Amino acid sequence: MAFRRRNKSYPFFSQEFLIQNHADIVFGLVIVVLIGLMFEATAKTAILFIQPQYNISTLSPDGEVTFYHYGWRDCATILFYFFIAIILHAVVQEYVLDKVNRRLHLSKSKNTKFNESGQLCVFHLVSSVWSLYILVTEGYLLHPSSLWENYPHAHLRLQVKFFYLAQLAYWLHALPELYFQKVRKEEVPRQLQYICLYLLHVLAAYMLNLSRVGLVLLFLQYFSELLFHIARLFYFTDESHQKMFDLWAAGFVFTRMVTLTLSFLVVGFGLARAENQGFDLEMGNFNTVLIRMTVLLLVCVTQSWLLWKFIRFQLRRWREFRRTQDARKKAVPKPALRPLKRDSLGHHENGVLKAENGASPRTKKIKAP
Repeated sequence: MAFRRRNKSYPFFSQEFLIQNHADIVFGLVIVVLIGLMFEATAKTAILFIQPQYNISTLSPDGEVTFYHYGWRDCATILFYFFIAIILHAVVQEYVLDKVNRRLHLSKSKNTKFNESGQLCVFHLVSSVWSLYILVTEGYLLHPSSLWENYPHAHLRLQVKFFYLAQLAYWLHALPELYFQKVRKEEVPRQLQYICLYLLHVLAAYMLNLSRVGLVLLFLQYFSELLFHIARLFYFTDESHQKMFDLWAAGFVFTRMVTLTLSFLVVGFGLARAENQGFDLEMGNFNTVLIRMTVLLLVCVTQSWLLWKFIRFQLRRWREFRRTQDARKKAVPKPALRPLKRDSLGHHENGVLKAENGASPRTKKIKAP
């Protein structure tokens, strides 16, 4: 299975060889894990990498229900889907984005941003639909009070736990992709910022048992970012497409307002009035004043930083728009005034031809036939 076209062969285990064949190497590791399921001696070890662990079966009126909680064995599952994310990244890059890039003939800087937006557009679309499906099926949208009631939410359904494991695996895979994709040094700090922020927030929601409110906030964030990357893809194809950025701007401001409001509602008021106050690591209870204030501070600082970046982006767009308008005005030539053509005998005045000396010209006699 080859993801990259081989224009040149490199020595084994060299830097270029690793970059060019990293997807094939990872694919081989995944095959090894899948083959381990076929043998009884290695099946138990292989299942640690594929299936989420720490399941608990309980009886309910609807029958037996299986829940999950987190533990150190989740690292093996995250590692396996970390490899899956690298393979999917290579598939999207090779069979979609590279083909589009060859048609657009973009510069190197625009090519890097186009690939970044293309990859994130696919991820945000899948994650938005996935998180919305979980919110609807779990009933969190119809019952907002369930976001903080019965805390701690240590027992998760399979789809919720797998969603968080997949999120962690994707954002972890984005770190080595900066090396594999040969991202420019100027772009690395910017991408590292949002990758680390996503990892921090997803991991905090998962470890502090705030998975329900985390699902809502991730859905809002991913949908807002989906609009931004769609707008940027349209802009790279044709720079006259600017209306999508206005739609994203409205969605961005709405997302920031809802995020802050919902965070204070759930963490600041809902958990503060809960009965089970205190810190209990075995039960997964982190409902203390210090932890609640830390979570709210983290959310407020992140949202403020995003708003500051948003304002800078909008000001830069406004300056570029004004600069383009001024350049267009200077480029338009002023129409030259045409001189009035006078008749050889005189000029017209009130519809009557006047001679130069003020006398009316003689009318020409018509000869009779």
